[in-house]
Amino acid sequence: GLVNSAMWSPLVRSVLREAKALRRLVGAARSVHAGSCSSDPGTKWTKPSGFDTGLKVFNSLTKQKEPLILAREGVATWYSCGPTVYDHAHLGHACSYVRFDIVQRILTRLFGITVIHAMVVTDIDDKIIKRSWEENICSTVIASLYEDEFKRDMLSLKVIPPAVYLRVTENVPQIVSFIERIIENGHAYAAREGDVYFDIKSIGERYGKFGGAADSQPEPGSHKRDARDFALWKRSKAGEPSWESPWGRGRPGWHIECSTIASTVFGSQLDIHSGGIDLAFPHHENEIAQSEAYHQCGQWANYFLHSGHLHLKSSAEKMSKSLKNYITIKDFLKSFSANEFRMFCLLSKYRSAVDYSDGSMLEARSSLGSICSFMHDAGAYMKGQLQCTSVQEAFLWERLAEAKSSVVEALAEDFDTPRAVSAVMNLVHHANRQLQPVSKGGEGARSPAVFAAIVSYIRDILDVFGIELLRSTETSASGLCGSLEGVVEQLTRFRSEVRAFALARHDSPTEPGLHPERIPLLKACDALRNDLAPLGVILKDRGAASTWEIATRTPSPRVQDEDRDRSS
Repeated sequence: GLVNSAMWSPLVRSVLREAKALRRLVGAARSVHAGSCSSDPGTKWTKPSGFDTGLKVFNSLTKQKEPLILAREGVATWYSCGPTVYDHAHLGHACSYVRFDIVQRILTRLFGITVIHAMVVTDIDDKIIKRSWEENICSTVIASLYEDEFKRDMLSLKVIPPAVYLRVTENVPQIVSFIERIIENGHAYAAREGDVYFDIKSIGERYGKFGGAADSQPEPGSHKRDARDFALWKRSKAGEPSWESPWGRGRPGWHIECSTIASTVFGSQLDIHSGGIDLAFPHHENEIAQSEAYHQCGQWANYFLHSGHLHLKSSAEKMSKSLKNYITIKDFLKSFSANEFRMFCLLSKYRSAVDYSDGSMLEARSSLGSICSFMHDAGAYMKGQLQCTSVQEAFLWERLAEAKSSVVEALAEDFDTPRAVSAVMNLVHHANRQLQPVSKGGEGARSPAVFAAIVSYIRDILDVFGIELLRSTETSASGLCGSLEGVVEQLTRFRSEVRAFALARHDSPTEPGLHPERIPLLKACDALRNDLAPLGVILKDRGAASTWEIATRTPSPRVQDEDRDRSS
């Protein structure tokens, strides 16, 4: 992801200058800190040494915004918790993955930071085993089916795949070795029955970065030393999948997989760890405890980013499989597009809880429609098909520069996508106000260059967000018929000639107005426009001229009989 030079602002350039200056100052420290876990133990967050990106992110470890400092210049190591593959992925999952995909795209395509992203697929756990028994199918088959479906769903939502997917079942030997090291370091113990538990008391007050249960006695019959201790290795019951280990046949606990696999890929130091807010405790809390016990350090992951829950509107509960209040991604995409869902995600901050409803999706659709409509109109103006009054060109150049600066500033401040989208919509608003059609040829100089610059910028910033409106329009058109656009163009020209003939007025001062015998032609032009709209071909009459566009979705037809009104 190269940074588009047209989108650089003074802020971005100052960030790059600061990074170069910082490189000279910390050159010696680089070799010490890059790839090595912070050795300062304790519950307080330690500001990392390395390269300041100039960005700020909300770090769940400190519950406030912190400067994003990376161990290596221009590179962010990123680990995320992937799916537990026992059922269909739903819209709650989609919201988290799409939001973090947007964040990664911003880092890469706007700020020039290469993101190395690894994700684990949990393909063995209690839920998968239970599902396999219910379906009377091997657990590996269940996991494989839903993993493949998850990956297809992510591609349909345009989520960029991680650099590497890693499955738990393919990393069991590494997990066993990881547990052995934690035991050797004095932070875990094996129970007689073959279970292995992490010893919470061994790390003192360092447990509880995200909250957690108070110190308490374990339940009667439990083999734990403390109620907060959690399983690193679980003895398998009869009929369950199992692997050999020094503690007998069993399988990994839930949390240990992420610590092991992240360490396998990134070593003892991780820049960014992401996941849904529901994973903060106990999952991420336990990951930190395990990883820092294994690496014998005080700060394993420097930043934790958590996405907010997706709620069905009027429900206080998050969307989840267990609550049976979810919409599958496949079903959702029957009604709305991936672009529309991205806009829905962009209209709220990634870490905010968000309400899902048809109304909120229609708001996202409307925002996209406004942008797409402007791009078509601007294109028609640039081609000379749309005649307008004189454009305030200097004013529009100023609004474009203002939008660029506002977008970069918003996204550098914890990826504030609502503020960035608002800046883009404000630019569209001002540009649209300049496209005032006139019936006859506009007088004065035309200003196609400024509209070309605005369209190019909007296309670029939408691409940063993963929205490709124009490409999807062209794809859908070519999918229907290779020459559809040419057909619509010829049809529009023919209709425009008929309208021009029908709109011609009497020369005689005694009979002002239109020729009565030509009014049926105007009505036929209206009917053609209205009949094409439900088919996705939108004709817009701009005074004497007409423009057209092919909609990505069938719009709600709105009859605007401008010609009929004129005829009366």
